[in-house]
Amino acid sequence: MLRIANLEPYFSTKMGNAYLGDSLSILPKIEPQSIDLICTSPPFALERKKAYGNVAENEYVAWFLQFAKEFRRILKPKGSLVIDIGGAWIKGQPVRSLYHFQLVIDLCKPLENGGCGFNLAQELYWYNPAKLPTPAEWVTVRRERVKDAVDTVWWLSLDKHPKADNRRILKAYSDSQKKLMVNGYKAKKRPSEHVISTKFGKNNNGAIRPNLIDGVEETPHKMGDLVPVNLIVAANTSSMDAYLRACRIHNIKPNPARFPAALPEFVIGLCTETGDTVLDPFAGSNMTGYIAEQMGRHWVAIDLNEEYLKGAKFRFDYDTKSIAEAERIAKTKEQVQVDLDMVRG
Repeated sequence: MLRIANLEPYFSTKMGNAYLGDSLSILPKIEPQSIDLICTSPPFALERKKAYGNVAENEYVAWFLQFAKEFRRILKPKGSLVIDIGGAWIKGQPVRSLYHFQLVIDLCKPLENGGCGFNLAQELYWYNPAKLPTPAEWVTVRRERVKDAVDTVWWLSLDKHPKADNRRILKAYSDSQKKLMVNGYKAKKRPSEHVISTKFGKNNNGAIRPNLIDGVEETPHKMGDLVPVNLIVAANTSSMDAYLRACRIHNIKPNPARFPAALPEFVIGLCTETGDTVLDPFAGSNMTGYIAEQMGRHWVAIDLNEEYLKGAKFRFDYDTKSIAEAERIAKTKEQVQVDLDMVRG
């Protein structure tokens, strides 16, 4: 398990370590070429300032490239960098910012041209059906635009052939494909002029996933729940998961910009193997580390906000049974206090 020299973790588990502090200060202390996957969701360049901190659009690319240079140093040669990054609107206008496109262009520029020398392996997409219809002026008032509900997820790599195997995230076959494999398939040319061979009916123990990630059920480590595309369909509004329930019990402010279990699950399954090391330098509630541990990977998490790491620890400390017991005790204490107040009143 990777530990950062001369730095005490904020908390540790059997598979990982979480560190409190600025990634720009902590990343240089990580050994070169020691990380298999960086899977993260940095603060977006949003029009309005958020509690978790976000950088202005015109400063964003330069700000992020500081981290990217360290990412390049600590990634293994076959490692991957996966960034969930939402789009933004230009302030006061019904037109979109291009900052996240500019970011990926600069990340992929050659080093000699001032870039970071990454390759764009593929774009993935997270569709969040729970996103609010904003900006309200253009979506709900003037009705000039439609609801923005998709984050782009850039999958970048140093090598043009990074470690990746889509057989690790196969999806269950559809009923029609199962029927086809039983009845056989006659090779023929489709109207598009693509030739489908007899191999199309071969049983490969699951269908290859597209780059749409779907995880509405938010059931960790059950890849069969995901839709086979490069769009990740998953809401991040669950109010009943153990993390949020534990935060409520302990009066801890949860991270408001969590991404769903489906996203790191898809990426970790695709880009790593058991025993590999996954890093999230903007960890927040540490969903990445939690899923990594569930899947047998080591993890490193870094975040500036101590409150978020306090909450993140609950992901590993509680199960459903212990949460229910804690809630029962809390309710009992509340009732006792109410009774005392009534007696005193």
